[in-house]
Amino acid sequence: DLAVTVITAFLWLVSTFTWTKALADIKMSTGASVIPGIDFCKAPGTTCRFASVTSMKSLNVSVVFGFLNMILWGGNIWFVYKDTNLHN
Repeated sequence: DLAVTVITAFLWLVSTFTWTKALADIKMSTGASVIPGIDFCKAPGTTCRFASVTSMKSLNVSVVFGFLNMILWGGNIWFVYKDTNLHN
């Protein structure tokens, strides 16, 4: 049980960091900074403007809950460790 709990907590940590990086990439690629890189917007007589992006608050919340869940798994490691023979 202890090994499975440690592995699960570690994988949750890795996946949360991965999702955080992916979310940062999503925000970067959907922001106003991509307009200068669009070939169509570089054409003479063409005007491109950035209107808006859908709110990403729920995605930010998912990152926070990912870290909170990882802390929960980390706490579970202690309780599982106390039930093993390794703890005197």
